[in-house]
Amino acid sequence: MTAPTVCIAGKDDPGFMSHASPPVALITGGARGIGLGIARCLAAEGFHLALNGVRDETEVAETLAQLHREAPATDVVYCRGDVSFAEDRERLVEQVRNRFGRLDVLVNNAGITSPGRKDILDAEEASFDRVVGVNLKGPFFLTQLVARWMREQRTVHPERRLCVVNVSSISAEFVSINRGDYCLTKAATGMATKLWAVRLAEFGIDVYEVQPGVIRSDMTAGVTEKYDRLITDGLTHERRWGESQDVGRAVAALVRGDIPYATGQVLKIDGGMTIRAM
Repeated sequence: MTAPTVCIAGKDDPGFMSHASPPVALITGGARGIGLGIARCLAAEGFHLALNGVRDETEVAETLAQLHREAPATDVVYCRGDVSFAEDRERLVEQVRNRFGRLDVLVNNAGITSPGRKDILDAEEASFDRVVGVNLKGPFFLTQLVARWMREQRTVHPERRLCVVNVSSISAEFVSINRGDYCLTKAATGMATKLWAVRLAEFGIDVYEVQPGVIRSDMTAGVTEKYDRLITDGLTHERRWGESQDVGRAVAALVRGDIPYATGQVLKIDGGMTIRAM
């Protein structure tokens, strides 16, 4: 993939935040859907934002401008890149380092559904590799890069709250035979969360998993009628769609430390969908 580009909403000087105090969050897939809901909530918390995505910066310019209008004190940087590629991950982290000089929160949110949604009897290896690359390999190795940097920051700034949030899906538990690769990556995200929680605990870096249910977004736009019916029929105990801001508020609570002594845990934002009831 070509080198990522940067589009900035906020201050004009690219280095103005290098030594300032506001915390910084990097959100992959942060310019749309659930990622954008998380971005809005963290901007309201006073975070500066680095939003990653694969679209051209011209396609997200208005979204970034809107974020800045909602939170004028927030500096928002768009870093284009595909997390499945090592060189893009490295550039992404370097861009955040050059722009802000710090990183307090990583939200691994970027993900794709199974291309073509083929039955597992007809699944293709190329599609499988693509889903695994974006949904599992990319976040794992991006976390590795960020964790090394956070470890460095911890020695200089022991007072900072540092954490990683992995956004998975109820598809970690619910079987969809036409999205086998997607389900596998979301289940594996749970183990990745535990692995990183254990490894980073000695540095005081918390790692969490947020597991959304049926959330209104561009990923679910094509199945709106289906889920309208299922929700009405009782798919979720809270009879409504989840919204991206529901997930955003949950992430903000974790980032603030409102749920302490809980590294490695899963927070389900699913309207009670995973609760069995008779």
